[in-house]
Amino acid sequence: MSLESGGISGAALPIVSIADGVVLDGQEPVFILGPCVIESEDFLRRMGESIAQIRDALGIRVVFKASYDKANRTSISSFRGPGCADGCEQLVRVAREFGMPVTTDVHTPEDCQTAADAGVDMLQIPAFLCRQTDLVVAAAETGKVVNVKKGQFLAPWDIPNIAGKVTSAGNDRLVITERGASFGYNNLVADMRSLAWIREAGCRVIFDATHSVQRPGGEGTTTGGDGYLAPVLARSAVAAGCDGVFIETHENPAEALSDGPNQVPLGDLPDLLRKLVDIHAITIR
Repeated sequence: MSLESGGISGAALPIVSIADGVVLDGQEPVFILGPCVIESEDFLRRMGESIAQIRDALGIRVVFKASYDKANRTSISSFRGPGCADGCEQLVRVAREFGMPVTTDVHTPEDCQTAADAGVDMLQIPAFLCRQTDLVVAAAETGKVVNVKKGQFLAPWDIPNIAGKVTSAGNDRLVITERGASFGYNNLVADMRSLAWIREAGCRVIFDATHSVQRPGGEGTTTGGDGYLAPVLARSAVAAGCDGVFIETHENPAEALSDGPNQVPLGDLPDLLRKLVDIHAITIR
């Protein structure tokens, strides 16, 4: 894999199938949608039902997401979630109820197999852990799609090293998510050139619109952010050329138990997704 191969059109890139009808192929965007964390199973079901209704109304490809454990919270007192086994069971149960594939982030090699056994379709490697060889290899060994979030401290041309860890396990079902780069203290910047460079490296690329507007630790004991800018970056990323968009959403971000400042209000989601679909249609002509 080299930065000179592949191009940005997507024609030479591998097709990554996440589930029946949800494929990263450059023809239609895939949207990874859901709340930051599992606040309760009732909450998860409400979110799943709402997102499935939006999917059906717009006719889009959707992967449902939520975290079972927010292991890198700013403060020791912050809410984390129900844990791996219970959380994955809840996620898969809700996702299957509404006919959606599901993804969640994993934090240890042991979590990878637990999540895979529960039926999670795509394992996400958190940005802070993207260089953890044992974790990346364990995720790849499950045979599931592996979505690696590029760390804020890595350059796009570091991606082949991560890809090599995945393929060393005999798994070529790799996706890379761009989520911004560190820009001084408590701030990130999204470099849209990164999307092209990652695709030139031969990988399908997702843009994380909501984590890219974080201000890590910016509120002292919590992470702040500029959620109102997430739609701006999402539109920019689709125009620049990406295979999908990751958007965390919540029915009431002001009351979210994690990352409220960055999440897109559920009521705003349909209009944003409609615009992203329209922009994507223009870029592939």
